[in-house]
Amino acid sequence: MKTKAAVVVEPGKRIEIEELDLDGPREGEVLIRYTHAGLCHSDIHIAHGDLPARLPMVLGHEGAGIIEEVGPGVTRVKPGDHVVCSFIPNCGVCHYCATGRQSICDMGATILEGYLPGDRFPITGPRGQYGAMCMLGTFSQWGVIHQNSAVKVDDDLPLDKAVLVGCGVPTGWGAAVNTANVRAGDTVAVYGVGGIGINAVQGARYAGAKNVIAIDPLENKREKAMELGATHAFATAAEAQAAITDMTRGRGADSAILTVGLMTEEVVSSGFDAIGKGGTVVVTGLNKFEEQSIHLSGAVLTLYRKSIKGSLFGDCNPTTDIPKILGLYQSGDLKLDEIITRTYTLEQVNEGYDDLLAGKNVRGVVIHEHS
Repeated sequence: MKTKAAVVVEPGKRIEIEELDLDGPREGEVLIRYTHAGLCHSDIHIAHGDLPARLPMVLGHEGAGIIEEVGPGVTRVKPGDHVVCSFIPNCGVCHYCATGRQSICDMGATILEGYLPGDRFPITGPRGQYGAMCMLGTFSQWGVIHQNSAVKVDDDLPLDKAVLVGCGVPTGWGAAVNTANVRAGDTVAVYGVGGIGINAVQGARYAGAKNVIAIDPLENKREKAMELGATHAFATAAEAQAAITDMTRGRGADSAILTVGLMTEEVVSSGFDAIGKGGTVVVTGLNKFEEQSIHLSGAVLTLYRKSIKGSLFGDCNPTTDIPKILGLYQSGDLKLDEIITRTYTLEQVNEGYDDLLAGKNVRGVVIHEHS
């Protein structure tokens, strides 16, 4: 069948819209009609060449839609099911899944290569075989994905909101609740209030933090953070540092969650300086693989018992945490409608990412059109 998709052909070039051929589902695979896709910063890392990916690649790793067909051996979903796609698949049987760490499932090792198990590329076109970002390629009207990437959700959930729980929401929410292990009364600093940072703010608030400090140079981001749970907001790390010192009587923050779009040594150092004894720095933002972005005093790390943790998918287990987080949305404890700034058509995907990079949006969502 034919599908229209947004493709990155070469790093640094604009995303192109192409009509491609999509094979039907095979063993363990499903055909999904994507209804919505989230504009997440990680796709920019592919488009700009920050992450080493096999090209050409259909972008998009936040997706929601309806299962239209299933291949042999599929047991997790059936035709007609509404699903949210998990940007990290979860096999359920590897060492990491079996020990409750689905976010680092072995099956996720090929998400930047873009092929399904068995080195299979269901998408082809004028440039040969096309990979799919995170084995999903949600910037396509249709997709063939593995069942291990599909999480069934309630039919009455609005998919234009639920789509965000495939990556950005649990990544930020879980960075606070799981990785930083925020407790009631804590002081938490969140550096960067984009699609991940705004949910780290929500997660810290939900976990009971007394002080939630949002740091972002853009006024619209700071205002949104204050609307959704931050107690303080500052434009610079220096301003935040002074306030944290004052509000904790010199003790320092319990955790610093770093969610900026491009992780730098300066940001990591600011977070490290903000936390006090026994505090935790959580790194969720990315940079080029070869970029060295952590250079800190080992003596301070040891003597003050500080910790630095990497956090992928908010240390969530998607099969249980995606429905749980959506349940919090249904109960009003987590806001999704309020973080969506604008929607786009597939043809407007470059405009969407221009807006993201310009800081205009907290979150943008692509609405797929089907004839």
